[in-house]
Amino acid sequence: MTRLQWRDFGNGLSMSRLARAGQVELVLYRIAADAAADAFVRHEHIGGEFYLVLRGQIADETGEYSKGDIVFLDPRSAHTPRAAGETVVLVLWPAGVRIVDQ
Repeated sequence: MTRLQWRDFGNGLSMSRLARAGQVELVLYRIAADAAADAFVRHEHIGGEFYLVLRGQIADETGEYSKGDIVFLDPRSAHTPRAAGETVVLVLWPAGVRIVDQ
């Protein structure tokens, strides 16, 4: 993971874009153990979201997921993820992301 280009959001959350074709994106999120509780903002997945937890644990309004869990969120679903400890998640967005007004 050290050879990837990371965008650091300054709150313990970093993202590396692995691939993009139109609105389809494959990204890797790295969440530090001491990340801010609100590192992720509430957002909607226009075409849904698939993600695989590679390390750690992540939770949202739909449940708690640990290493090895694969999660699918329906199109137009919105959530506010939060991580427990150091976490790495591989994410596929079929049709982009939109920040939801808080």
